[in-house]
Amino acid sequence: MSLESTVGTTLLPTPTALSILHGKSEVPLLDFTLGELLDFQCKRYRSKECLVVPWTGSRWTYDRLREESNRLAKALAARGLRPGDRIGIMAGNCEQYVSVFFACMKTGCILVILNNTYTASEALYALKFTGTSTMTPCHQSRSLFDVTECRILFTTPRIGHHDNRQLLRQLREKPGTVEEIIILRGPPSHFTPYATLLEIGAIESDEILEAASKAFSSHDVCNLQFTSGTTGNPKAAMLTHHSLVNNSRFIGDRMALTDQDVLCCPPPLFHCFGLVLGLLATISHGGKVIYPAETFDAVACLRAISEERCTALHGVPAMFDSIFCLPRPEGFDCSALRTGIIAGAPVPRHLMELMVHELGMTEFTSSYGLTEASPTCFNAFHNDPTDLKLTTVGQVMPHAHAKIVDRQGRIVPVGERGELCIAGYQLQRGYWRNAKKTNEVMIRDKDGVLWLHTGDEAVFHRDKTCTITGRFKDIIIRGGENIYPLEIESRLVEHEAIDRAIVVGVKHDRYGEVVAAFLQHSSSTAHRPSDENIREWVRLKLGRHKAPAHIFWLGEDGVPATVPLTGSGKVRKFELAQLAGQLVTKGRPKL
Repeated sequence: MSLESTVGTTLLPTPTALSILHGKSEVPLLDFTLGELLDFQCKRYRSKECLVVPWTGSRWTYDRLREESNRLAKALAARGLRPGDRIGIMAGNCEQYVSVFFACMKTGCILVILNNTYTASEALYALKFTGTSTMTPCHQSRSLFDVTECRILFTTPRIGHHDNRQLLRQLREKPGTVEEIIILRGPPSHFTPYATLLEIGAIESDEILEAASKAFSSHDVCNLQFTSGTTGNPKAAMLTHHSLVNNSRFIGDRMALTDQDVLCCPPPLFHCFGLVLGLLATISHGGKVIYPAETFDAVACLRAISEERCTALHGVPAMFDSIFCLPRPEGFDCSALRTGIIAGAPVPRHLMELMVHELGMTEFTSSYGLTEASPTCFNAFHNDPTDLKLTTVGQVMPHAHAKIVDRQGRIVPVGERGELCIAGYQLQRGYWRNAKKTNEVMIRDKDGVLWLHTGDEAVFHRDKTCTITGRFKDIIIRGGENIYPLEIESRLVEHEAIDRAIVVGVKHDRYGEVVAAFLQHSSSTAHRPSDENIREWVRLKLGRHKAPAHIFWLGEDGVPATVPLTGSGKVRKFELAQLAGQLVTKGRPKL
């Protein structure tokens, strides 16, 4: 069966007007491991370019990726790594990262993906936390060491501007945290160079890999992804070969990807966006993926779009915002660009309009997902009307199920807001070593169906599309009334003097919370509008109670010029809310 034969998914009709949707299931799910997916595509696209990394100068074909990942996999197996063992990686976007990923997928090891912005202490915690084998029944550990730690860590001395040497020093000073550290690029110092493993793998027999492949299946856990939420401590979601293979394949279908497509993918590989929506969706359709820089670089993205004749571009809103703030370089050509995905955070309408009018992404797709769902749950079709993509995240994905419930867990009527819940093949196995948090978000209904409660507020429409209306944690409750930051942010950026708007809640003695806005003044206007002008702008469309009580201009009056972001590019709203509270508490006048 062709991997590209799943286009045209529709929805089964629901017998009532309740908010529950079922993705079409006529097309069967693939039963591949991720290693088998790569092997399958290599038979079709051997000498075709698969992976381009301009900042390292690498241009790999499908065969080159398969050969390198096979060598690395054989070296890992020769070192005693077995299905279920954990291998950590902390690196930027590069060809070696992709090779390590597929090597783990071929040996049955579980790749523990670490955020490349982690401090040394955060990385050490993640390496220790993910070490236990108690939740991987496919493999029994052989020693106490295996029960407690990631066995190997792949990393680099630097990741973009992030200095990783402190972590390496601490790992060297604390023997036993990991068995071995492999340096992907740069001076290896006291550690093992990546090239050494390739040399070992080159002389190992293929039989060692064949033996490993018989000890695990497509339904085993292959990847631990730390949730990239902007509040609280991250949790490690357990994802399977089965969920990642099929979710990535369906994503590519919605975008109408073919083997002629070239995707510029700045989102990091440590996040589902870069890994699943980027790398795996492209490989499942025989395309080519471009990683323009080690970490996000808007200038490098523009260069890659033009020089590589990219047909697709992925990014979170903050990435697109940065791209649109730059002047176009001389000779810039985006005429090949047609599609891509903007997701990962609430998307202001003006950004989508810029994608169409400035970059020509007329077939862009809006999307919604979360790490715990491998990740995509809803995605628009490439040929959906632009207005639909501007206001919704499209339709539920094949083989997925979605419902919206109230606070009592009852399904609400179509058109009413509530919490979005997801069920189906793509759900995580749970949070690694965290049964309490797993049971809080994964709940069986009276019929025995397991539902993931996302914590996101949404509404279903009569055409079976979905609109994400906000994150419950971001909702501002003013005098008992719910206020949704996204609608205020969307209104604010419609003002000609505002390039960017981030809305948070600030505590208030009388109302409980009031609206605060961090704004970036547009360079296209000479004079900054008065704060009362901004409030009136909001009141004209949204009402008085939604006008910002406090306005903070980025880069002015002691307010930082940049906003805090997670490693995957999401705004850390809780940090901005804390900053706003501090500024107000200090007696700073309303701006």
